[in-house]
Amino acid sequence: MTGIFRPFILGLGGTPRPGSSTERALQVALDAARAAGAETTLLGGEALKLPIYDPAVIDLPGPAAHLVALVRRCDGLIVASPGYHGSMSGMIKNALDYIEALRDEPTPYLEGRAVGCIVCAHGWQATGTTLIAMRSVVHALRGWPTPFGAAINSAQPLFDAAGGCTDAAVRAQLALVGRQVVEFAHMRRASAEASP
Repeated sequence: MTGIFRPFILGLGGTPRPGSSTERALQVALDAARAAGAETTLLGGEALKLPIYDPAVIDLPGPAAHLVALVRRCDGLIVASPGYHGSMSGMIKNALDYIEALRDEPTPYLEGRAVGCIVCAHGWQATGTTLIAMRSVVHALRGWPTPFGAAINSAQPLFDAAGGCTDAAVRAQLALVGRQVVEFAHMRRASAEASP
């Protein structure tokens, strides 16, 4: 092994509203990933205002091409979505649809990468169905959903003015998601290096 492996973890999520609870939850998970030794980047709601994915478009618009380049480079992802009407938001699903651009890559789609899933919803009902939908999409993209997915009820205030999570149990859940993605990236790297 040459040098210390520092996995690159991409955070993808939020809402068009700056400082949304979903984006703040994603940041807490990314902070935990960084504390576990990862390099991290967050593509929040503003960066995900992409044109509707069209498989006929070969030359991706700049922001979509940037998203695809980061996914291509990453060793793992953390995806955070609000629960809208029982599923993930259209904005997050649209961003994930752009991963289709990686179908013909040597490592297609999300193959070999762990994906942590976070859902924030105003009430419990949408958290479960949205988490199931997200995990199904990750499977379809050949990713590995982490064993733990965070379902956050944002009906109660959970974040302070600086974006810090004020609920210890929620903070622990989000940190677990971040750590599991990093741990899987290390296991994957060790397995690849041990292969003949």
